[in-house]
Amino acid sequence: MSESTRKIGNRGEDLAAAYLEEKGWIILDRNYFFEKAEVDIVATDTKWIIFVEVKTRTGTYFGHPEEFVTPAKEAKIKMAAEAWIYERKMETAIVRFDIISIIENKTGEHKITHFEDAFR
Repeated sequence: MSESTRKIGNRGEDLAAAYLEEKGWIILDRNYFFEKAEVDIVATDTKWIIFVEVKTRTGTYFGHPEEFVTPAKEAKIKMAAEAWIYERKMETAIVRFDIISIIENKTGEHKITHFEDAFR
């Protein structure tokens, strides 16, 4: 029986958060929901507030993980980001939207690709 998509996604988000922390970024929030929109990770590198969408797949047969961030998904991420910023009264913050793509093989090894400023 194959592993659940949610479990794979959660593991990918944990890997992405650790990767960002290794880069010296500070994780401000994870899995922030606003209405039906979600941001996987909100982080800062002290200059930007970065909203990160994490996509994890166990292969590329159906395409690379980042290809699953559709314009509709981008719109939802932006909506959640606006709410996150508004709730914290940080309207003057400089923001960016990144994608972290993770491909994991059957032995648990993974390849992380970070797309900075992936969409606007």
